[in-house]
This record gives sequence, C-alpha cells and structure tokens, in this order.
Amino acid sequence: MLEKHLLKRQMDKLLSVEMGDLDKALKEMASEGLILSHDGTVQLTEQGARLGREWRSLLLKKEPVLGVVAGLTDGSITGLVVILSAFIAGLAISTATFAAFLTLAAVALTNFSSFLLGGITEDLADMMTLQTLMNYSLSDIPDKKEREKSLLLVKHLFTILHKEINRSNVYAAMICGTTTFLAGSIPIMAYLLLPKPLNIILSLCIVGGIVGVFLVRYRSKRTKVHWKVTLFETIAIVAIAVFASLLLGGSA
Repeated sequence: MLEKHLLKRQMDKLLSVEMGDLDKALKEMASEGLILSHDGTVQLTEQGARLGREWRSLLLKKEPVLGVVAGLTDGSITGLVVILSAFIAGLAISTATFAAFLTLAAVALTNFSSFLLGGITEDLADMMTLQTLMNYSLSDIPDKKEREKSLLLVKHLFTILHKEINRSNVYAAMICGTTTFLAGSIPIMAYLLLPKPLNIILSLCIVGGIVGVFLVRYRSKRTKVHWKVTLFETIAIVAIAVFASLLLGGSA
C-alpha cells in the first residue's frame, strides 16, 4: 500500500507527471481491477501485481531465461564432449586437465561476450521499433498539447528503459558465462579427480542430473510445457550436439 503523494514523488524522479494525469491513470487502473484506491492510498491487486511482473520481465528482461538455458546447455554439452573425448583418447590427467578447462573457459567467455553484445543490439533494436509504433499511435491524439506531452513522456520512458536494459544484459551475460563454466566444470572435475571407473560413471551421472533435473525443470517451468515433453526434446538436442562434436573431432 502506498500513498498517492509518495507515488507521485517516486514517479517525478523518473518522469515529470502532473497530479491530474496520475489520478486519471489510477482511476482507469482501478476500473480494470489492477489496483485498489481508497482514502488517498493505492494498492496493487493480485491481477495488477501479476501483470506488473509480466511487463517488467518483458521490457526490462529481469529474468535471464535465455542466459540460464544457454549456460546449462552449453556447459553440459562441453563437459560431456570433453569427458568422452578424454576417455576415448585415454589422455593423461595433466593433458586432459589443461585441454578441458581451456575449452570450457573459451566456451564460457564466448557465451558471455555473445550475450552481452547480441543482447544489447537485439533489445535496442526492439525498443526502437516499439518506440516508433508508440509514437505513431500517439500522433493520432487531436489535442496538440496532449500529443506533445504524451510523446515527451514516451521519450523519457524509453531513455529509462535503455539504461535498465543495458544493465539487465550485463547481468544476463554474467549469468550465462558463469552457468556455462559451472555446468561444465563440475562433471569434468569429477572425471579428473576420481579413480577409474568411478570417474566416468559419476561424471556422466552429474551431466545427466544437470540436464535432466535443472535444465529440464527450468525449461518446463518457464514454458508451461509438461516435463516429459521437455525432457525428450532436451535429451535429443544434447545427444545430437555431442554426437556431432565427437564426429567432427574424430575426423579432424
């Protein structure tokens, strides 16, 4: 629950909004069941809070879904390829350790830089498109003063979104790089440190756990798809990627 004058003060830190416009917007939100307004205070309803989270996730990219999925997938695939390659080739521990973590670090850093540069570029392009569409929609307002005020508010809004999205992309890139390294390093360390044949068995079980539990569960939760469908899809993609990597590595 928040008093209107405190809400106005917080909004003024970001956008200059007149109290009359704020009251009008709050009345519309109350009529749509998004807030409860009583005695100069406002409170989000359950529907309003849920809608707010969806908009926040869409515009500000607060939950790095793609970063987590890509990190778990790439880390698992890299770890599995390194483990199977070292096992088939019978590499010494020192050689396998150097090759494993060099490969894993390269993949993690590549994911970090790709997500940072690609995410910023893609999101800014999306924001420019959305701003153009909103400006076009607002240009139909007949009153010139109201039209100019609305266009100015949109301009300020997208300036704020630009800063927030850049921050979110840095966060997503860090999540992706870190998740990639951890998802790959844990099974690789198990393979390198444990005695044979326990090392290959446990390391493969760890990869299976990462893919079958963390990755599948996360994807199923975010996409609202039954976990069995997500499990078969994920296993098929990982298996194809690992097989292709081993095949290309063997023919090199």
